[in-house]
Amino acid sequence: MKIFFCTTGLVSLSLLAIALVTPMVPASAEPIKVGAIYNLTGGMAPLDAPSARGASLAVKEINTAGGVLGRDLELVMHDGKSDAATISNTAQRLIDVDKAVIVIGFSDTDMTLAAAPIAARAGIVFLTSGATSPRLPEQVPGYLFLACFGDNVQAAAGAEYAYGNLSARTAYLLVDTEMEYTVGLGRYFKERFSELGGKIVLEDTYQSGDAAFSSQVTRVSRLSPLPDILYIAAGPDEAGIIARQFREAGIGKPIIGGDGYDTPLLVKAAGKGADNIYFSTHALIDAQRGTDSVKKFIASYQSEYKTPPENAFAGLGYDTVRLLADALKRAGSDNPEAIREALQKTKNLAGVTGTITYLQGSRIPQKGVTMILVKDGNFTLAAEVVPQKAPAP
Repeated sequence: MKIFFCTTGLVSLSLLAIALVTPMVPASAEPIKVGAIYNLTGGMAPLDAPSARGASLAVKEINTAGGVLGRDLELVMHDGKSDAATISNTAQRLIDVDKAVIVIGFSDTDMTLAAAPIAARAGIVFLTSGATSPRLPEQVPGYLFLACFGDNVQAAAGAEYAYGNLSARTAYLLVDTEMEYTVGLGRYFKERFSELGGKIVLEDTYQSGDAAFSSQVTRVSRLSPLPDILYIAAGPDEAGIIARQFREAGIGKPIIGGDGYDTPLLVKAAGKGADNIYFSTHALIDAQRGTDSVKKFIASYQSEYKTPPENAFAGLGYDTVRLLADALKRAGSDNPEAIREALQKTKNLAGVTGTITYLQGSRIPQKGVTMILVKDGNFTLAAEVVPQKAPAP
């Protein structure tokens, strides 16, 4: 098996724990090159680094079991550094130099849009493990597939859970205006919550990188009565910081968010303020309460990296490679167009983060949503939700 991590910056070997090289193989059995770009450093690393580990683990297991089509998968990994220019250059290198037949990666929409169009122009599929914008397939027609649900689905799940399970009828909405992910998440939540009969009593904004939220906290504090819930569309860097500052102001209402909360940073930054936070994500990665496939994945990940999976994004990276391997087998070839056609026909593929099926004409899989409750600093299962209705992209 061969897995290469080619980065333009320093990537910790302990982070990815890969040092695997095999002798040269005959040309007829040359490995199938899979390009991968994950942000192993920078602001998106808390989501992307676990995905990279999950993808690498899947490649190792597949190759140990005999590979695909009698050939090893060769994962050529680059660090996007959470920087759009670096990502674009890296995507071009994967196509021109590394000769990847498919590219995988990312847990963020903006990062994906910096790479996927480049692959598409070369007739290469970009398969994102964790970027959740349902508009992505339209923005990169024909050649961009999601291995995860769309933001309209997880926001609808959050709205339905808030309205039905928490009996919320009023909500405060806070959105990071710098990320397409958070803007979309907020819009979809508002649409579904309002449709159910809920009311957004105050809308507010901030920008990525902000560290002080006193003005937002003050505006909420002045509301009488306080809204039943706070829906805060945030990325991993700000979610815990925002929650802590609202809690310090004495606002203990439930906070609801999306899968950007699914990182240890949430509890680290918010401390006890993380309790009574609910968020939507792809699976509960828990060795006691998870599904059998989750428990098996946790054991393999722990054995490989000497640490349990950090979040569901590790499972998404793992499932993405498994999805690709399944498509390669059914395609019977590593021809990029054959891979694309096989992916589109994926049906009932079981994974750590759920079963993957692409309906005709759709490149977003039909998957359920896991709602997590933070209690006593731990992530616990609140519910498994299949939204009754999701807003249109």
